Amino acid sequence: MTAIDDLVRPDRYPRSSRYDPAWLLGLDMGPHPLWLLEDLARNLDLRPGMRVLDLGSGKGATSVFLAREYGVRVVAADWWIGADEAAAVFAEAGVGDRVEAVQAEAHALPFEEESFDAIVSIDAFEYFGTADSYLPYLARFLRPGGQLGIATPGMTREVREIGTVPAHIKAVVGWEAITWHSPEWWRFQWEITELVEVTSARLQEDGWRDWLLWARAGVEQSPEMRRLNQQVIDMLTADGGEYLGFALVTARKKTGEKAAAKTTEHAAAKITEHVAGKAVEQSAGNAHDDAPTR
Repeated sequence: MTAIDDLVRPDRYPRSSRYDPAWLLGLDMGPHPLWLLEDLARNLDLRPGMRVLDLGSGKGATSVFLAREYGVRVVAADWWIGADEAAAVFAEAGVGDRVEAVQAEAHALPFEEESFDAIVSIDAFEYFGTADSYLPYLARFLRPGGQLGIATPGMTREVREIGTVPAHIKAVVGWEAITWHSPEWWRFQWEITELVEVTSARLQEDGWRDWLLWARAGVEQSPEMRRLNQQVIDMLTADGGEYLGFALVTARKKTGEKAAAKTTEHAAAKITEHVAGKAVEQSAGNAHDDAPTR
């Protein structure tokens, strides 16, 4: 039995097990995206015909999964992956008529307000969604009663509470670990805005083990990524679930509070102007670098 065989787990992830692990690893931008999405979706009410934003969709595996498994219409938005590249994945998977690819920065989304029934983000929100101002911005794009769900690397305890980034995590992730938060942190961060009702906030059961299985398969499948995946394996093995996992958080936008559910025009404009400008600067600065992987 190979490490790739371990990525087929119909007992725990029946929907995900229908997808070729080699195909998924070929779209690799982080830990098993379909396991994360399938687990997260247990706390969402996704129905056929809904319009869903897949924010930070990467190379498209989660968008394919959403369209096939839940019958929703998907807008796949990512900053690092071009729309043409993503669209080719969707066409090959037979969902090109149900998934629209858009290249967009998460703080400058080119969509109408209240135009989505749900927004999901798998292993991406830690890159753009931790600022106090972000949820109020993102909530503008949800219809009243719309759902939000994220799966993001998480900690059992806040780095601030620990007092430092644990050495085995710091060796691999560095300072970025301060963007990895506990489910309780996310619950407070969202509920304090009074824009959404958090419907679930939990640490994925054995999420670190799932991540470890993915990294081991990555070593086997992709020799060029062996060094990076081995670092992740060493980190997770040393951690053993003491600190690391995935935070799965879902919420529903409150209804009957349309005025409260929107930031002021001035604040929204400032958020978009400031962060979009920073994104353009960063993009220009990274023009000769490889796109980072998750």
